[in-house]
Amino acid sequence: MEFNIADLFESLVDVVPERTAVVCGDRRLTFAELEARANRFANALTARGVKAGDHVGLYLFNSTEFLEAMLGAFKIRAVPININYRYVEDELRFLFVNADLVALVYQNEFSPRVEAVAGSVPTLRLLVSVDDGSTGRVPGSVGFDALLAEAGPERGFAPRSGDDIYMIYTGGTTGMPRGVMWRQDDVFFAGLQGGNPGGPHLERPEELAANAVANAEPLTFLPAAPFIHGAAQWAALIGLFGGGKVVLVPGRSFDAAVAVQLIAREKVTTMTLVGDAMARPLADALVAHGAGLDLSSLMVISSAGAILSDSVKDDLQAALPDAMILNSFGASETGHQGTMYPGGPSGQITFYMDDSNTVLGDDHRPLAPGSGAMGRLARRGRLPVGYYNDPVKTAATFLTIDGERWVVPGDLATVEEDGRITIFGRGAMCINSGGEKVFPEEVESALKAHPDVLDAVVVGVPDERWGQRVAAVIQPRTGREVTLAMVDAHCRTKVAGYKVPRQIHIVDEMVRHPSGKPDYRWAGGIATAPRATPVEG
Repeated sequence: MEFNIADLFESLVDVVPERTAVVCGDRRLTFAELEARANRFANALTARGVKAGDHVGLYLFNSTEFLEAMLGAFKIRAVPININYRYVEDELRFLFVNADLVALVYQNEFSPRVEAVAGSVPTLRLLVSVDDGSTGRVPGSVGFDALLAEAGPERGFAPRSGDDIYMIYTGGTTGMPRGVMWRQDDVFFAGLQGGNPGGPHLERPEELAANAVANAEPLTFLPAAPFIHGAAQWAALIGLFGGGKVVLVPGRSFDAAVAVQLIAREKVTTMTLVGDAMARPLADALVAHGAGLDLSSLMVISSAGAILSDSVKDDLQAALPDAMILNSFGASETGHQGTMYPGGPSGQITFYMDDSNTVLGDDHRPLAPGSGAMGRLARRGRLPVGYYNDPVKTAATFLTIDGERWVVPGDLATVEEDGRITIFGRGAMCINSGGEKVFPEEVESALKAHPDVLDAVVVGVPDERWGQRVAAVIQPRTGREVTLAMVDAHCRTKVAGYKVPRQIHIVDEMVRHPSGKPDYRWAGGIATAPRATPVEG
């Protein structure tokens, strides 16, 4: 047995078959039931010609079907491919072709998009639709449950390897999505925290099942973010690999009121989400719907992919005084890198990271702690193989320095005297105002700490005097008013004066990329539109 996702899951099924593995809406599956459905999916794919190494697209909302198809693909050494359900046809066409999809599992409501795109994907042979109450069906497709009925629930699969590929398609702030390829052995340790989050990593794969048996009260995970993002998949797998229960909020959108009910009903212990966009409605729902509910089981709320603002953290902490509210740092290319614990400096994005992480200067040498110098965040050790079908981007991001391989995604950072690492963001978005560098993420964090601000994106716009000035596009909370004077006074308590926005633009709804990351091009267009003369200071 190796550190292979399917092998590890099967080892748990063999020792805790009757434990509840997944809860989604009205459906509850034990480990044995999840295994049987995953096996049927795997055997049906094999019967229809899908083989080891083939790519199987998952164009789905959070659901048991997503986990069944993902695990089933791993069982036959195929590679599940996450597909963002917010993508439009051009983005889907690019991803389907770039990923060389052989099979596609999709929500039936997406049938019109699938039918429009599938004909231009020469590798795509099998279409499987998940019933969601919508009408219409792509000609030649098969229903998910009908596919499962074609095959038996037995295992009988070929041996697997820790070298089998796990892939995450990730979207950046610019450009089309790209697939990050991991060996499963490496992602188990780098992304899934070695089978023992917060503690020593497992030394042998057999320890996973032994630990699950020994733990009579395993954790219950609620990954609130969609499985189209790697962090949510990792949270679910961490929950399953602890022999615990994974609770899903079904559907396309995060429903905070439903999540609060699930925390109480399912005794959720750990919840993962993405930034203020999910945490703020959760905080509001806790106030509106949490009274009278027993939420004492919830021990940890962790944000990955976006930093929680101080005001939202405070609101969550007030509603859940005994829970730990954390920010986690990492990327699809790096895995989990570090954690920001409560009590750190306000507005400073500083993480505790292990010695696999460092900050490299222009000479590709680690910067000295406390030097104040800025370089690029880098990680070594267990790393992805590279980007699928993109050798140029692979060479630019994965560097070999003195014989050692590093991943350098582009985040600028400094090393504090105590070894913690402070992140400033991607250099491409840096604003140069009068020779001073202003990183949008830092100012965005300050803005979102204001209780009347729901969301904010910061960009640089041309300025005759300073070269660039800081501009903010802001979506206020419902029923609230945000003024430049309010923003100015608030931000001066969080960041230096030269970082304070000199102009703001109010929007009814923030536009972000399908990945959830800021659309700086859109924000720049809003910020350079004709407007009142900005203040200077």
